[in-house]
Amino acid sequence: MIKNFIAGTVLAALMFSAPASGVDRTAPYNQKAFEIYKTAVEMRTAKGHGMVPKLARYLADEFEKGGFPKADIHVLEMGKTAALVVRYRGDGSAGKKPISISAHMDVVDALRSDWERDPFTLIEEDGYFFGRGTGDDKAGMTAVVANFLRLKAEGWVPNRDLIIAFSGDEETGMLTTRALVNQYRDLTDSEFVLNADAGGGRINEDGSAPASYSMQAAEKAYVDFTLTVRNPGGHSSRPRDDNAIYDLAAALLKIQAYKFPVNASELTRAYFRGTGPKTPGELGKAMIAFAADPTDKWAIKTLRANPGTVGTTGTTCVATLLSAGHAVNALPQSATANVNCRIFPGEGVAKTIERLKAVMGNDAVEISMVAPPTETDASPLRSDVLAAVRKAVDTRYPGLDIIPAMSSGGTDGMHFRAAGIPSYGVNGIYMKGSDSFAHGLNERMPVESFFSNVEHWYVLLKEIAG
Repeated sequence: MIKNFIAGTVLAALMFSAPASGVDRTAPYNQKAFEIYKTAVEMRTAKGHGMVPKLARYLADEFEKGGFPKADIHVLEMGKTAALVVRYRGDGSAGKKPISISAHMDVVDALRSDWERDPFTLIEEDGYFFGRGTGDDKAGMTAVVANFLRLKAEGWVPNRDLIIAFSGDEETGMLTTRALVNQYRDLTDSEFVLNADAGGGRINEDGSAPASYSMQAAEKAYVDFTLTVRNPGGHSSRPRDDNAIYDLAAALLKIQAYKFPVNASELTRAYFRGTGPKTPGELGKAMIAFAADPTDKWAIKTLRANPGTVGTTGTTCVATLLSAGHAVNALPQSATANVNCRIFPGEGVAKTIERLKAVMGNDAVEISMVAPPTETDASPLRSDVLAAVRKAVDTRYPGLDIIPAMSSGGTDGMHFRAAGIPSYGVNGIYMKGSDSFAHGLNERMPVESFFSNVEHWYVLLKEIAG
C-alpha cells in the first residue's frame, strides 16, 4: 500500500522549484500533497463551469487507489456540482460517534484578463503558490486528503470513524452543504466537525510569530439583499428628475457611509483580550481597549479602519453587484444591486432590514432577501478538540495561545451547527495580512505554510482519534 501511495509522485517531485525553508519536500506525503494541490487548483471549479464533479471523481479515484473501499467513497452529484463523502473506518474503541472533516472543492471564479498570471495554473514564485483557490480552500482540502491517504498507507486505524464531508458550492448557494447534513445525514452524522476552511494565525508583517492561533467557534450570519429601483423610463433625449440609476446610487452611498452599531460578545472580547497584547502597534492597543470597554471610541475607530478586524465589531453590509438599464439611448427602467451583509449573532435579519430601510430613506427602493440565512449560536468549547489543536499548533509555534474566535465570513460550519453538529475551524495556515487575497486578484499561499498545514493535519487527526 505504501508503494501505491508513493507511486505517481515522482513527476510531481520533478516539478518542484527551489525548496521552501524548513520544508522537506522530498517526503512522500509532501510530494503527494503537491500533486493533489496542483491538480485541484488547475481545475476551474467555479460556478458555471461544471468542474466540481470532475474534481470529486479525481479525489474519489485517489482514495480508491489509496486503499479505501468503494463502498466508503461517495460522489454525490447535484446538478452541475457535487459533494464528496469518504469514511475512514475506525476500530470503534473510543465508543463514540464519528468525527467529520469539512472543506469545499469550489472556488470564486477568476478571469485571466484580470490576473497577472493564469489563475488556473499553479505557479510558484518567490516563495508563494499563485492561483485561484491556493488558499480558499484547496490548501485545507488538500491537507485533509493527503493525510487520509498517508495515514491509511501507514496502517493507522483511528479509534472511531473519520468522515470527509466536502461541499461543492460553499462560495455560492451552499446547497451541497445543506444536503450533506440533511439529505445525506446517514453518511455524515457526527459528534462534531473539524473545519479545514477556518482557523489559523496571522503572521506579523515583519515576519515575527503570530499573536495567537484563532480557532473558529462561531460565525456571523451571511445574507444577500437585492435592492431594486423601478422607473417608467423613456427616451434618453428627455431626461427626468427621477432616474433609477441615480436613485439606487444615492441609496448605496448612504449605506456606504453608515456604520452599524458596535456589538460585542464574550467570545469576541476574549479574542481581542488574548490577541491584543501580542499584536504590535495601535491595532494591538485598540484590541486591548475594546476588550476592556466596547464603547471606547478610539478603539472602535481603529478596529473599524482595519479590514481584518472591522467584522468583529458588529454587522457589516457592502454592495457587491450592480445591474441597470436596457439600452444606451434609453432611460433606465430598473436598477438593481446586491448588498451582502454579515450579521452579528443576535442582531437578526429583520432588524438589519429595518436599519437598511431607515438608512436609505427612500421607500421607492425595494429590498428583498435572496435566500433565507442560517443563523447559529457558537459551538461549545471541547477539551478534546482544544487538546488536539494544541498539539498540532505546537508543531510550528510551541505555546502559541489558542483563542476561540468568530469568523466574519461564512463557511460550511454554519450548516453543521444549524443541524445540531458543533463545528470548529482548525486549519493550520499562518500568513501575513498582506498575503491574503482570497476572492481577490492574484490569490497566493506561502509555500512553507502550505506544507506546514499538511503536517498540522497529520498531527491533528492522529491526536483527535488516536
